Amino acid sequence: MRVFLGVTGASGAPYAGRALRALTDAGCEVGLCVSGAGAHVISHEVLGAGPRPPADPALVVERFVERYAASPDAVTVLGTGDLTAPFASGSSLAPAALVMPCSGSTRAAIAHGTARNLIHRCADVMLKERRRLVLVPRETPLSLIHIENMAAVTRAGAVVLPAMPGFYGLPRSVDDLVDFVVGKALDHLGVEHRLLSRWGEEPAAAALGLEQA
Repeated sequence: MRVFLGVTGASGAPYAGRALRALTDAGCEVGLCVSGAGAHVISHEVLGAGPRPPADPALVVERFVERYAASPDAVTVLGTGDLTAPFASGSSLAPAALVMPCSGSTRAAIAHGTARNLIHRCADVMLKERRRLVLVPRETPLSLIHIENMAAVTRAGAVVLPAMPGFYGLPRSVDDLVDFVVGKALDHLGVEHRLLSRWGEEPAAAALGLEQA
C-alpha cells in the first residue's frame, strides 16, 4: 500500500515519527513530504537541536527517516515544491494520505483548494478522487476560523482526527498516548497495526497487573 505522509509546522512531530514507523512496519511504501516549518519542529521536538531554525532542513529529514523508518528503503522523500511527484496526480492511484501534524494554515489551504505545495496538492487529489485523507490537528484552543475550516474539509470528505488520546487503555507513558492517536489515524487509512487497546480488549496495563486508583 502506498501512503503519503505530510508533516507540517504544528507541534507534534513525535506523532509523525511514530506514524512513519508504524506505516513502514506494516509494509507500506511511504511518500514523505516535510514542510520547512515541519523540519523546524522535528529539529526541536525530535532531534533535540533547540528552537532555532535548522541550518540544513534536508539533513533533519534524513535523520528523521533514519530514526523512525523500519525500512528506510520504503520511504521516498519528496520536496514540498515537487508538484510533478506521482502523489500530485489522481492517476497515481495512491489510496491514502495522512497529514500529521496538520497546521492551521495547511488545513486552511486544503479547505479552500489553494494548493501551493505538494502537501496541499496531494490532499486536494485525495478529496477530488474520493480517497482516504486524514488530517491531525494538535493546537488548542480553536478559533471559529479553525472550526469552520475543519467543517469544510470534513464536508469535502476528509477525516479530521485531533490529537486527543483516550485513557481507557490505561496508558503508562507518553509513548502510549502517542500510539493511541497514531493508531486511530491508521485505522482510518486502512492500515493494520497493534498500537492501541481496543474497547472490550484487556488493556495493556491491566495485563501487567496494574490497577486504577
